[in-house]
Amino acid sequence: MSLQVCIMTPDQIFWDDQAEEIILPTNTGQMGVLENHAPLITALDIGVMLIRTKKDWVSLALMGGFALVKQNQITVLVNEAESSETIEADQAQNAFTTAKDQLDQAQGQKQKVEANFIFKRARARYQVVKKSTT
Repeated sequence: MSLQVCIMTPDQIFWDDQAEEIILPTNTGQMGVLENHAPLITALDIGVMLIRTKKDWVSLALMGGFALVKQNQITVLVNEAESSETIEADQAQNAFTTAKDQLDQAQGQKQKVEANFIFKRARARYQVVKKSTT
């Protein structure tokens, strides 16, 4: 038996397939889920979700949301999800570099919060593209 993983965005079912293991980007760090995991609901941060299928690992960029784990079924509700196939590598790297610079130069609480949000999103997209090329 394996995990049934369903990732939903507001406008589509992004992923609905079986997995052997997943790693979620939670607000308190990464959390792994294997078969027969205890039931839980967790908030998700902007970051990379890793899915281990029978063949290989799949990396997806998630833009915040929630995950429900119950009886080997994982339901992930997110604002947005992207895979390496939908992300242009050069654009992701440029956006990451620009976001990092903006975060370093941010002044004031509001500007820092906005820059951090942009940075986390750009970093997640860049990490997904980077993992698919290595």
